[in-house]
Amino acid sequence: MGLALPSFAQQPAQVKYANTITAGDLKERLTYLASDEMKGRDTGSEEQKVAANYLADFYKKIGLTGPVAGSYLQAVELVSSSFGEVSLKVGKNKLVNNEDFVFSGDGDMKKASKTDLVFLGLVTDENLAKVDVKGKLVGIWAVGVRSNDLQTKVMDAGAAGIVIVSMEGQANFDRIANRYKSLAGKGRVGFAKEIEQKPVFMVSSDKMAELFNTPVEVLKEAAKTNPESIKSQKATYQIEKKIEEVESSNVMGYLEGTDKKDELVVISSHYDHVGVSSTGEVFNGADDDGSGTVSVTEIAEAFALAAKDGVKPRRSILFLNVTGEEKGLLGSEYYSEHPIFPLENTVVDFNIDMVGRIDYEYQDAENKDFVYVIGSEMLSTDLKKILEYNNITYSDLILDYRYDAEDDPNRFYYRSDHYNFAKHNIPVAFFFNGVHDDYHQVTDTVDKIEFPLMEKRARLIFHTIWDIANRENRIRVDGTNNRAER
Repeated sequence: MGLALPSFAQQPAQVKYANTITAGDLKERLTYLASDEMKGRDTGSEEQKVAANYLADFYKKIGLTGPVAGSYLQAVELVSSSFGEVSLKVGKNKLVNNEDFVFSGDGDMKKASKTDLVFLGLVTDENLAKVDVKGKLVGIWAVGVRSNDLQTKVMDAGAAGIVIVSMEGQANFDRIANRYKSLAGKGRVGFAKEIEQKPVFMVSSDKMAELFNTPVEVLKEAAKTNPESIKSQKATYQIEKKIEEVESSNVMGYLEGTDKKDELVVISSHYDHVGVSSTGEVFNGADDDGSGTVSVTEIAEAFALAAKDGVKPRRSILFLNVTGEEKGLLGSEYYSEHPIFPLENTVVDFNIDMVGRIDYEYQDAENKDFVYVIGSEMLSTDLKKILEYNNITYSDLILDYRYDAEDDPNRFYYRSDHYNFAKHNIPVAFFFNGVHDDYHQVTDTVDKIEFPLMEKRARLIFHTIWDIANRENRIRVDGTNNRAER
């Protein structure tokens, strides 16, 4: 039997409540959450706690329930790991942290370690057979490749650490180094784990050539088949690490359903951003992800108004604002490992991360009423059909699925909080406006948000949730393109 789609006449009430989602309300809330006063809502900061309480108070005010033993906050146990001293010297060349190199690994050393820096180039079995990497710092070439697996392979071969080229061109490296420098001293936030002695230093291709006293083009050629032709260098390095506990929370408001209340629809966003730079500039995070967070609150308010009028959804709905997305999808991972409601009863996650802007692809288009939708048919063939039906019926947005491509180099499917639901085989739809010049910059500010377009996107998500929360049959998990298991 095919998927039954309701007619417009069957669901007239939802239009009334969808219309309560307005550009004015979105602007009012976002102006507060993305203000300089909130100092970028960095994970674990006092300002993020203020934001959490603001959201919790809002859910309480509109009549939603706090599902964590009566609370709206789920404590997320995190730590901050900072590196007081990270030094790297090759030959007579003493490198400057966050200028000549960035440190992306782990470790804690009481004293400096001396060894050789050897050149491996491309990480292949053939090159590993030619170069003795045991106990050495190893220079590897990983341009255009995700390097985590390569690093593991080199460390498993006995390397003491890695010096990696992971991007072409000095300008690209400088941009990464400047970002590390702007966040220096804040510490890396994550889950507590044992320290790995895994020194990983990242340099530009130009710097790698300088370290080995060899021109870049010669180094590139040697990287393929004869890395042993590059002379090793003497190296000294040290890493000092400090660990502190970080207090942070996921925020959630719960609306219990009626006859299918044991089944749950989740709508998520992340409310953290990246804080303040070392020079005092605020990363306001208006689009990323203030836009998604206030969209969740507006959709929550629309459902709460309906519930007060006696029009409650059949399935329960969890409005979930997670912490630590910017640090590695931490809050959503924590929820998926410590769920408030059973994951097997969770029908779908709608994730909203950056829905307030127009990206490069559409900035010159005649019709800019678009939204990227990612993952909607990965795990359920029903979900995309339901979304498209509601779009045709109520919204008439361009639904752009280009980032669902298997070879998408951006890997957006893996880069926001929906992924921690998808990996548990829960269907997801990720709503996204694409990347723009202000992404992760101090210029991501409220004055650049397209509020009327944001309103249209939020209303589409509301209509689709209303449909899924009220239909007779739960959407099927039958996707044949399950990238979540990769």
